Amino acid sequence: MPRMPTLLLSSLLVATPLAAQDLPAPPSTVDIPVLAPVTVSGVQPGPGLWKVSRGGHVLWLLGTTSALPANMQWRSDEVERIVAGSQEVIRAPRVKFKLDIGFFGKLFLLPSAFSARKNPEGKTLDQVLPAPLYARWAALKARYIGSDHGIERWRPIFAGMELYKKALKKSGLRSGGQIEDTVEGLAKQHGVKIVDATYQVEIKDPRGAIKAFKTAGPEDTECFSRTLDSVEHDLPAMAERANAWSTGDIATLRRLPDSRFRDACAEALTEAGFARQLGISDLPAKVSATWLATARQALTNDTQALAVMSMDQLLTSDGLLAKLKAEGYTVQAPEGDDAGAPAPAGSVGTPPQ
Repeated sequence: MPRMPTLLLSSLLVATPLAAQDLPAPPSTVDIPVLAPVTVSGVQPGPGLWKVSRGGHVLWLLGTTSALPANMQWRSDEVERIVAGSQEVIRAPRVKFKLDIGFFGKLFLLPSAFSARKNPEGKTLDQVLPAPLYARWAALKARYIGSDHGIERWRPIFAGMELYKKALKKSGLRSGGQIEDTVEGLAKQHGVKIVDATYQVEIKDPRGAIKAFKTAGPEDTECFSRTLDSVEHDLPAMAERANAWSTGDIATLRRLPDSRFRDACAEALTEAGFARQLGISDLPAKVSATWLATARQALTNDTQALAVMSMDQLLTSDGLLAKLKAEGYTVQAPEGDDAGAPAPAGSVGTPPQ
């Protein structure tokens, strides 16, 4: 499958909280002192789990965050006990792109797919960005990427994502996606069914899709600017959030929503002309509906199941957990989440022994 732009679109839309945080952007400067974030290390327990139930059927929810401390080892004993006693494990909400093309067709599409990440007409970033924004990029690129001349021809949205990844690594952080990988490994170890909560998009004309992206791609200056904001200003907060996940500090997770740049990037993609041409401009709502349908089925058919999702979907007032509560399911928050749903003392978020 061609990796650009479909995988980027998928990762942005799924990783972005479906309930966007409408937060003001911080001031944009590159002259602020850069302090290395301090991250926890060693074996850590992670957060407690939310319990959703009805009529003797239970769905445990494990929240993840976009970044974790690089040297943290998650002690997953409690989650393993839940997985071992479950009938299924539900993957996080995601999008899957199905291409109507054979294996060799995919190989021939790869060069075209990778060229889609470049600016039209061979332009460089200094030619497509306002001068002040490019100056911020140049300073951050020197700090986190170095002398990579090829990236100067990438579209801003792709260049920004590469910068973000490099900045995370240099700040002692790593992707939080490894938590879901660990849970899936536990499910396979105990012979528990893994269920996709996936909204599938079928692309019948992949060549046309890549052409549409090239000619009607995203207006991604706002996304790029917000990404630079996050790299310039949010790394200490990202580290604090990563530490909070590791130690189970839900109060801090509530206080520090995930990085705001994803909202701008998802909006840039879903509102672009190519997205409308492909009929995927309302993907977040469709992804949400697909996951909710999967969760309802588990709460009907399974005695116990476990699902993994973004922590923001558990903490925001219009996230997936709030939607389940609005449908009448009983929701119990884990210990330590004083702002969560009330539940009997000693029974909240405690996995079965």
